[in-house]
Amino acid sequence: MRCPDGGGLTAEQRRRREEVRMRAVDLFEEDGKVPCIARELRVSEKSVHQWRRSWRTGGREALRSKGPSGYDCRLGPHLQAKLATWLEEGPAAHGWTDDQVWTAARVRALIGRKFHLSCSVSGVTRLLHRMGYSVQVPDGPAAERDEEAVATWREVTWQEIKPLRAATGAFICSEDEAGMTGRPPKGRTWGRRGITPRIKVPGRGRGRLSVAGLLCYRPGLPARLCYRLRRHTGRKGERRSLSETDYIRLLDGAHQLLKAPLIVVWDRLSTHTSKAMQVLVAARGWLTVVLLPGYAPELNPVEGLWAHIKRSPANLAARALSELETLLRRRLKALQYRHRILGGFLAGTGLALERPN
Repeated sequence: MRCPDGGGLTAEQRRRREEVRMRAVDLFEEDGKVPCIARELRVSEKSVHQWRRSWRTGGREALRSKGPSGYDCRLGPHLQAKLATWLEEGPAAHGWTDDQVWTAARVRALIGRKFHLSCSVSGVTRLLHRMGYSVQVPDGPAAERDEEAVATWREVTWQEIKPLRAATGAFICSEDEAGMTGRPPKGRTWGRRGITPRIKVPGRGRGRLSVAGLLCYRPGLPARLCYRLRRHTGRKGERRSLSETDYIRLLDGAHQLLKAPLIVVWDRLSTHTSKAMQVLVAARGWLTVVLLPGYAPELNPVEGLWAHIKRSPANLAARALSELETLLRRRLKALQYRHRILGGFLAGTGLALERPN
C-alpha cells in the first residue's frame, strides 16, 4: 500500500486562493485585460491565462476549489499517535543502535515495518512537520545523571530551603565557576557568501582566568551578583583552579555586603565537598550549604550567567591576558546593575522563591 505524501494548501489558504479566482472571474466578465488583472490580483500573467481558459470552458464553477490536492494520508490521528510513541522511545529501541538519530529514511522504514505502508522520504518529512516535529540539535544529558534524584531535589530539597530562608531572613545564593582563555568562542559574523571569515587568535596558551560567580536572591529585593576572579599564568607549581580559600572569601564578601545569612546552593565539585571546605563552612554560623544533584546544571542560575557572559567575547581578537581580564571584569560589573537580567537567570531554572498558593 502506498502512503501518499498528502500536504498541499491548508483550508484557509485554499479559501483565499478561491477568493482570488472568483475576483478574476468578475474581471473576465468585465472584459478586463490580462496584464491589468495580473497586476491587480498580484499574480502572474500565466496564471490569469490558465484561469481564463478554464472559465471559458467550464464557467465560474471550473475555478472553485475542489478540496486538498493529492492523496489523503493513510496514517490517521490514532496511527500518528502510535508513531509518535515509537519515536519517543528512540532509534535504539527499534534496532538502530549505531547512533541516536531519527532520520526521515529511518522513520520511513519504521512506518513500513509497523503499518506495512510505503511512503517517500519527502512525504515522511511533511508528515513529521504536520505532527509537530522539526529537525533539532538534541540536548545531551550525562549518562550518569539520575533523573529521579533531580526530581526529588526540585520537589523536596528546594521546598525545604524556602521555609528555612523565611525563618532566618537569609539570601538563597547559587554559585558556579567558569574559565576563560585567550582563545575566544566562535560567534556568527557577516562575510562574503562562499568565503569563510578568518579571525586571528592566539596559537599558544597565555594563561587562563578562573572566575566564581555568586547570584543572591531574596523575595522583595533585587538580585545581586558577587564574583571572585583569579589569573593563572601557567607558572610551575601554580594552582590551575580556584581553591577553598577563594570560595570562602567570596562568601565572606557577600555576607558583609548583604548583611544577612546565606544559604549557598552549589554543585559537587571536589573543592566544594573537601574536608578543608567543610571546616571553613562549619566555622561560620551564618552559612548553610546545600548540594545540587549530580549532573544537573539546569538547576543552577549561574550557568545562565556564564552563557550570557561568554557570548560577548565571541571572535575576540588576540589580546594579552590582562586585557581579557579587564574585559571580563567590565562585563561582570555592568551585569551587577542589571537586576532584572539577574532575576531572569533564576526564572530560567524553573525554581521559584515563593511557595505556590
